[in-house]
Amino acid sequence: MTTTEPSTVAGPSAIAVQRLGEIEYLAAWDVQRELHQRVVDGEQPDTVLLLEHPPVYTAGKRTQPWERPFDGTPVIDVDRGGQITWHGPGQIVGYPIMRLAAVPGGHAMDVVAYVRRVERMLIAVCADLGVATERVKGRSGVWVREDDRGPDRKIAAIGIRVARSVTQHGFSLNCNPDMTWYDRIVACGIRDAGVTSLSQELGREVTVDEVLPIVERNLSLLQE
Repeated sequence: MTTTEPSTVAGPSAIAVQRLGEIEYLAAWDVQRELHQRVVDGEQPDTVLLLEHPPVYTAGKRTQPWERPFDGTPVIDVDRGGQITWHGPGQIVGYPIMRLAAVPGGHAMDVVAYVRRVERMLIAVCADLGVATERVKGRSGVWVREDDRGPDRKIAAIGIRVARSVTQHGFSLNCNPDMTWYDRIVACGIRDAGVTSLSQELGREVTVDEVLPIVERNLSLLQE
């Protein structure tokens, strides 16, 4: 992943974008927490971190023991929603640190609506590359539906946390990772579906550097 200077994306209000390149998971978590506090305090606009991690398994709050690596590979337990997943080279990870507005009537922010916006943004990215994806009822993330090549398969995962009305964690989109990393876990706790990548679906090498500008172009959908 190419590291660039922070940029902004047009939208109802500007979204700052920071490309961090490859960064260890725990180091990125520290960056998230610091940035989260700045957004909470009104010192920083909504910001999306785009990066890659070295290979790592992370487990959200709903992860079950039987979903973890079968060979004892270490797992980092995190405070996001969702279950276990893998991050690594060839996968774009995005961490939107964004303030969620209250819904009409003064009620708490609509977290489900935010997740739907993240899904919509990822569906648009895939469509720009020629991959048809959609939501699957009852399952978060973005999916290539069952066809003659196999069952439903997840191409992008989502896991978030909201604290003090500001989001943390976010999404991952498989470009051209080594898919064998998923063989050691029950990804997202789902046994009856697969995992895929843009490269697998398109039958060509789709790199992170190719996809990053497309992700950035669609980030404004997170605020609409």
